[in-house]
Amino acid sequence: MAPAITLAAEAPKLSAANTGFMLICSALVLIMTPGLAFFYGGMVRVKSTLNMLMMSFISMGIVTILWVLYGFSLAFGEHNSLIGWNSDWFGLSHIGLTDLWPGYTIPVFVFMVFQMMFAIITPALISGALADRVKFSAWALFIALWVTIVYVPVAHWVWGADGWAFKLGVIDFAGGTAVHINAGAAALGVILVIGKRVGFKKDPMRPHSLPLVMLGAGLLWFGWFGFNAGSWLGNDDGVGALMFVNTQVATGAAMLAWLAYEKIRHGAFTTLGAASGAVAGLVAITPSGGAVSPLGAIAVGAIAGVACAAAVGLKFRFGYDDSLDVVGVHMVGGIIGSLLIGFFATGKGQSTATGVFYGDHTWTQLWKQCAGVGAVLAYSLVVSAVLAFLLDKTIGMRVSEDEEISGIDQAEHAESAYDFSGTGGGVLGSAAHAPALATPQSKKVDA
Repeated sequence: MAPAITLAAEAPKLSAANTGFMLICSALVLIMTPGLAFFYGGMVRVKSTLNMLMMSFISMGIVTILWVLYGFSLAFGEHNSLIGWNSDWFGLSHIGLTDLWPGYTIPVFVFMVFQMMFAIITPALISGALADRVKFSAWALFIALWVTIVYVPVAHWVWGADGWAFKLGVIDFAGGTAVHINAGAAALGVILVIGKRVGFKKDPMRPHSLPLVMLGAGLLWFGWFGFNAGSWLGNDDGVGALMFVNTQVATGAAMLAWLAYEKIRHGAFTTLGAASGAVAGLVAITPSGGAVSPLGAIAVGAIAGVACAAAVGLKFRFGYDDSLDVVGVHMVGGIIGSLLIGFFATGKGQSTATGVFYGDHTWTQLWKQCAGVGAVLAYSLVVSAVLAFLLDKTIGMRVSEDEEISGIDQAEHAESAYDFSGTGGGVLGSAAHAPALATPQSKKVDA
């Protein structure tokens, strides 16, 4: 009986503490999607505010259902190095309440719902590049197809037990490749297909509500602690705590670096710069925070802050209309954070892998990171562009030029974010039933 007793003692048992922690982290990751909606919603013009909010919110509905039906099984089931499958997880119909995620002390249901929140926010990130011009029905269909064909396989590569990038040793603690490079490359692929907004580089397209932008950035920063620290799936060895600390450190460094860059380059410290710099730091530390020290996190954040601030201007040089800088912040920030692991990994965090500055003179980890970054970027860019092309040639991706000029909120949702029709206590008809209000509203913004 002794060996059996020993094995039973060594088997993982459900931890109420880790389970509760992960449920809280899952809720924190979910709140990031409404936070993203406010962040993007404040950055667009008045006539596109509701559409921008809805492009994020609809992801919470579509991806939730797909993840339950087959997404989780394809992403995390064991099948081969390119895609997973577990028939017992189809529709979550054969998962016991206390079945544990292999090697951990949390239930399968908890791991499933935590990863669901990642799957929800990733396509929502793409929406910022497409502001003002995409049919809502086409966007909803794009989300369903993209999550199935792009996100699920990439998640399996990076985090699946038999995924090729995972087995190669590519480090991605919480989504630098699977989430940020994936979404940023997809955004670039789609905008190259659907083209520019009417008036790009000619008309002023300034954010209509910087307070909304700051609110959204604050919610993202807050929720990102669950996004990052929760990705260790527990609190038993301190790695999650290291990631929590590094998340804060890198974000602060990136915000300061972005502000310093724009002060030198443009002569002012802007609220939009502060919000964007914080998000750039959050993006860059996402893959690297479990592998670097707090001093390394400062370096990662500072480098990302400057590089992303410089990268957002590339759209004007090369002529692609990335409306809200998804490519410049998420793709570039994800690449930087992923590659800097190859320089700053200490070998004392999530793994023993070290970077060039900590003894890896053969640059082994850096080459692994390059392989992961390159594969995800190329796959997402090409497949996303193909999906956008097929949708554009069938149901059409863009609203008409007249609808874009008058306002996509009225055209797609029959609503307006703000009622400019009157003030005080008078009772007026709903803007949703007064299309004529769209014209003065658009003139107010575009003037």
